[in-house]
Amino acid sequence: MELKERRIAEEEDVIDLKEVFYVLLGGWKAIFLAMLIGAAAFGAYHHFMITPSYQADAMIYITNTDSVITFSDLQLSSALTEDYTNIIKSRTVLNRVIDELDLDINYKQLGNLVSVENPESTHIIHIYVTTDDLELSRNIANALLNVSVSQIYQIIGSSEPTIIDYAEAEAVENVTPGLTRYMAMGALLGAVVVCAVLIIRMLMNTTMKTEEDIDKYLHLPVLAAVPYYNEHTTRKGK
Repeated sequence: MELKERRIAEEEDVIDLKEVFYVLLGGWKAIFLAMLIGAAAFGAYHHFMITPSYQADAMIYITNTDSVITFSDLQLSSALTEDYTNIIKSRTVLNRVIDELDLDINYKQLGNLVSVENPESTHIIHIYVTTDDLELSRNIANALLNVSVSQIYQIIGSSEPTIIDYAEAEAVENVTPGLTRYMAMGALLGAVVVCAVLIIRMLMNTTMKTEEDIDKYLHLPVLAAVPYYNEHTTRKGK
């Protein structure tokens, strides 16, 4: 008896995917309308609220500048790469950049605008600066590059890292998320919300509409059925 009751409970918990499909298919108009509204709303948000972002980059090479580079030099360079990265984002370096450019921000705010990356298996350090002003991004990147090279030399005591690239205005990239991406996100969110509402309504609807529903939920045989009578259809047929 307990096994039978457990099997019945499991059957009741199973969601009929076919029924879900037809519910969503029947509500395609609402889903499509929600996608349009979501895309329009996110498009308007992007146009009026999103501030453009510009990213400048500069690069330095971590090794000594001697004409002969030994294997031990390369090993030392690899070991110091992480130290160099931390020096670049240190409070001392950031404050010197702020003073040099007369920026109206503190070192923590400047640190949030700066990212430092070291590609795997290389001795190259990339410095990225992202702000809402193209010229400001370039100026901060170059100032940070110069101050960092000087500070690294003072702390490490070896020869200065080699500068590969300064930031240039022509190389500054607009990294603002695209309008198409925002509209796609809005359309997807709108569709998901409406689909969720339709499915929840289906699951909460406990009315039985067919003989299969009676057998599925009540596990009782159908003894008789009253046919649907449509007076308008009957008269038209006559």
